[in-house]
Amino acid sequence: MQCKAYVKFDTFGTRVIIREKSSEVKEENVKVQGGIPQPALRRLPIYYRRLRAAVEAGVAYVSSEELGASAGVPGVQVRKDLSYLSLYGRSGVGYEARALAADLEDFLGLVNDKEAVLAGAGNLGRALALYKGFERYGLQIVALFDSDPSRLGELPNGRIVFPIEKLTNLVQRLQVQIGILAVHEESAQSVADTMVSAGIKAIWNFAPCKLSVPADVFVKNEDLACELATLSYHVARRKIAFGDRPASAAEPDPAAAAQVDSSRPDRQ
Repeated sequence: MQCKAYVKFDTFGTRVIIREKSSEVKEENVKVQGGIPQPALRRLPIYYRRLRAAVEAGVAYVSSEELGASAGVPGVQVRKDLSYLSLYGRSGVGYEARALAADLEDFLGLVNDKEAVLAGAGNLGRALALYKGFERYGLQIVALFDSDPSRLGELPNGRIVFPIEKLTNLVQRLQVQIGILAVHEESAQSVADTMVSAGIKAIWNFAPCKLSVPADVFVKNEDLACELATLSYHVARRKIAFGDRPASAAEPDPAAAAQVDSSRPDRQ
């Protein structure tokens, strides 16, 4: 039996999917972060980065099409995304770059600096700790932790790698709210438990596993292996579509080759 479905938003910003099957109507609530759908929320930082680039370049206005190009969506989607925040541009002009960047900074919580601790000082963990791009988004990794004694000590940027046993004390003393996990899969859950018990409320998880945390702790998973598999899929599909033979060099033009050959000193 076919059913019809349509979407609406209630007064609290919660998306409600209405499904009709004959005379039966079923409502299904889909949680929306802060009154905005998750796909739109994920695009906001991309818009913000494009706006910051415009401000630094001295550009006063940015169109929805320009913002959309940075996120791979059409201008109409940008306008819809920003409408969830009651942010609107000027017809024929666009959005004022500096003002919109400030609004997004406030909505995304980028105005105030945020401190984080990082567990796992291997190659990935060190790369994250040394990445300067986080500073623009107000994130400061104040300390790293590891169970391997050979990794303890000071990094080139002055950050210290401490024994993992000191994580709880430092998190509680500095009241850090964000934890970054860059540890092996087998130890990810136990380290996450330590973070949560210390007071961490948001975990950025780079370990390839699903964590079990209390309902009031937010987890953002970054499975790099899965992302690589997705990339591999697109490469494989491209080979199927365009052939897997490498593009061969163009055959040389005989006339051009003769001209070049005659210009050699031993041919004059």
